[in-house]
Amino acid sequence: MEAVDSTRAFVKDVKRVIIKVGTAVVTRADGRLALGRLGALCEQIQELDSEGYEVNLVTSGAVGVGRQRLRYRRLINSSFADLQKPQMELDWKACAAIGQNGLMALYDTLFSQLDVSSAQLLVTDNDFRDLDFRRQLNETVKNLASLKVIPIFNENDAVRTRKAPYEDSSVTFRDNDSLSALLALELKADLLILLSDVDGLYSGPPSDPNSELIHTYVKERHERIITFGDKSIVGRGGMTAKVKAAVYAAHAGIPVVITSGFAADNILKVLNGKRVGTLFHQDANKWGPLGEVGAREMAVAARESSRRLQAMSSNERSKILMDIADALEANEKQIIAEDEADVAEAQQAGYEKSLVSRLALKPVKVSSLANAIRVLANMEEPVGCVVKRTELLEGHILEKLSSPMGVLLIIFESRPDALAQIASLAIRSGNGLLLKGGKEARRSNTILHKVITSAIPKIVGEGLIGLVTSRGEIPELLKLDDMIDLVIPRGSNKLVSQIKASTKIPVLGHADGICHVYVDKSANMDMAKRIVLDAKTDYPAACNATETLIVHKELAQTSALNDLIMELQVKGVAIVGGPRTSSLLNIPKAPSLHHEYSSLACTVEIVDDVYAAIDHIHKHGSAHTDCIITEDSEVAEVFLNGVDSIDVPSAAVFHNASTRFRDGFHFGFGAEVGVSTSRIHARGPLGVEGLLTTRWIGRGSGHVVNGDKGLVYTHKDLALQD
Repeated sequence: MEAVDSTRAFVKDVKRVIIKVGTAVVTRADGRLALGRLGALCEQIQELDSEGYEVNLVTSGAVGVGRQRLRYRRLINSSFADLQKPQMELDWKACAAIGQNGLMALYDTLFSQLDVSSAQLLVTDNDFRDLDFRRQLNETVKNLASLKVIPIFNENDAVRTRKAPYEDSSVTFRDNDSLSALLALELKADLLILLSDVDGLYSGPPSDPNSELIHTYVKERHERIITFGDKSIVGRGGMTAKVKAAVYAAHAGIPVVITSGFAADNILKVLNGKRVGTLFHQDANKWGPLGEVGAREMAVAARESSRRLQAMSSNERSKILMDIADALEANEKQIIAEDEADVAEAQQAGYEKSLVSRLALKPVKVSSLANAIRVLANMEEPVGCVVKRTELLEGHILEKLSSPMGVLLIIFESRPDALAQIASLAIRSGNGLLLKGGKEARRSNTILHKVITSAIPKIVGEGLIGLVTSRGEIPELLKLDDMIDLVIPRGSNKLVSQIKASTKIPVLGHADGICHVYVDKSANMDMAKRIVLDAKTDYPAACNATETLIVHKELAQTSALNDLIMELQVKGVAIVGGPRTSSLLNIPKAPSLHHEYSSLACTVEIVDDVYAAIDHIHKHGSAHTDCIITEDSEVAEVFLNGVDSIDVPSAAVFHNASTRFRDGFHFGFGAEVGVSTSRIHARGPLGVEGLLTTRWIGRGSGHVVNGDKGLVYTHKDLALQD
């Protein structure tokens, strides 16, 4: 039995109702009129009329009824030879004229049996351009209401002249769905009910078992999430037209409910405040900061789902990841299409090329994501691993086990592939997850989230991974230190600082990627050229791409530095200099020595020695990734240990290797959540291990402390395999 929904309390003030019934409800699959459904519709309208409601009916179905009758007439008047010839399509205007007559005759008959009078009002879109017509329409409807007569509206398809039925216009309508919305505004209705052949608006095609009914539509939450199925094969509108009409009317202040016309009493249930169908309301976005669920509810759902995930076997969790990888590849075309729309919008908005580059998802990248997720699925089980065993007392064994964090909130930049990586790592590590991606990637993030959550078993629940759709929702989530266990912001230092200042939840920062390559005087210059070119040009938009090239002063006195700069320029890299380099080589001065280009641009600076290079990184680096190219092992050790000092804890330091190697994939993690540049609790690329904590399990046999009387503590380390 449907519950009374508090969000539908507005029905108590409803007096004037517009009911629109679609072709799929009016007719059967064979094109004939659905007498049972029409009878139930008329009975409900009669009951509303008797209770004092002013009911206006907008009906479709005339063209379908006329087509069925004309086909039958042509059949009985055709010879066998005629039927062998190609049949011309029937003129739909003629179908409309004939069908309208039959449809109204049936309504009149049904209402007459219920002692209700009805009246037909045929309109065209051009009528509503005439102010006199609109005034007369209101007067006529008012008079019919006083006479207890039910007005039945339909578009006069037989004579309409509109050639582009779906062209938007503020004063005309496109189909009977938009006609009903227009009438609701014109007649100042209190409620609009759109009857369909399904129970309401679903998150995807109703035939998809993973689609769920949306009880309250919130544009900010659902507009980018919904995937429509096929348009109605019997009418002109379909669900897309209904949603557009509902949004239009709700925005003007008229509540709208889309529900099934196949049920015998759904109209009455709506007016009794029952939770049936999908509600569109002007204030729906105020009923909860995250739409249908609030911040706390979203976090609670993620935690509860993570517990169910942790209860599954290792093989079952691995299968979820395999299913996600398969789902990504199966939906590749749709993912790429949404991503291309994001890229086109970003280009049109004039975003920097580096951001647009990070947005782009190519088929090879989708395939790479899927393969990386399969690597995660096949890795050794990370949760519940015994990392330490200790004998406290004879017969009392203490074990330290790896354990999920709980619920993670991850705020990431405009890289849609990050969403898939982060989600798969959360599942592998048994954590619940809340995601907030960049607005520039909203379409890509939405489709990726939908594809991924559709592969999560219902026993776990798609609430395991929540997608936050607005920046305004972040402050509410940051208050939930009792529900969210770790925040990982990926972005600028300013963003990380703002997050840290706004929450009691531990924050693991991923900030700027200002990576350095220092070329020492003893470097093999052929090797140096290969490494520098790769570090800068392999993927300039990546956070592990080199932004500053530091060169020993002795190389500036030979052709080595010029050779390096020329190699970069040949690859299209714009060169700017630090104070010494710009003066010596007469090149443009860098805007700042602490600058992340994320593009084909590079700062070059000259230093006296390795210690000066380390000092430069201390002052201008971001503790991300730094590299030294040298054949002198002592100098290499100075650099490797120097940039890992307390002052500048670089997350990764390389000797004779490109900074581009610093990511979760190359480290063998399968994927990464981000790069931690802090010391607690993890540093460098965050794979599965970075999303785990530990817990203790003790196994005794009746041991008690009792003031430690007679206890002999052994504190003996035990082999893990035992």
